[in-house]
Amino acid sequence: MNRFSYAIHALISLLLIAFLYSQVSARQQAAKTGPSEFTVGGAVTTPLTITAADLKTMDRATIHVTNPHSHKEEVYEGVPLASLLKEAGVPQREQIRGPWMAAYVLAEAADGYRVVFSFAELDSGFLDSDVLVADTMNGAPLGPNEGPFKLVAPHEKRPARWVRMLKSITVVQVPK
Repeated sequence: MNRFSYAIHALISLLLIAFLYSQVSARQQAAKTGPSEFTVGGAVTTPLTITAADLKTMDRATIHVTNPHSHKEEVYEGVPLASLLKEAGVPQREQIRGPWMAAYVLAEAADGYRVVFSFAELDSGFLDSDVLVADTMNGAPLGPNEGPFKLVAPHEKRPARWVRMLKSITVVQVPK
């Protein structure tokens, strides 16, 4: 091969490496960003798919929490999880009895992280849990490593059941 052929092969190799690098980088970035919508499903009468625009139109709440890592106050805004469950058609307050006392809610993140809440602990007829599906923190949209949706449980001593990059909420009834 002459110098020209080597130069062409080298150029093609560099272009191929650059292309492959951009594909890997794009996949890594996608893994660090949550989905643009989340679902509420499972044992519900009305499954929901919620976008950021949908969440903005719903009845919103604000909570103040102290971040246990930085010890700084954070202000989250979003929609109470109880409101989303109500919109999905699950039992509320006095309707929660019998088999519903064994039901639970599974929240899952885009990265596979999963947590469980008992169904009753999310209903204000049992407990004022204030669990929120947040889309802003301190007045700004959640960052790519946190959002666009984050489940925040403000009364817990550790944020272990806080779910960043929320992708789904599933209501599960335990079979008899």
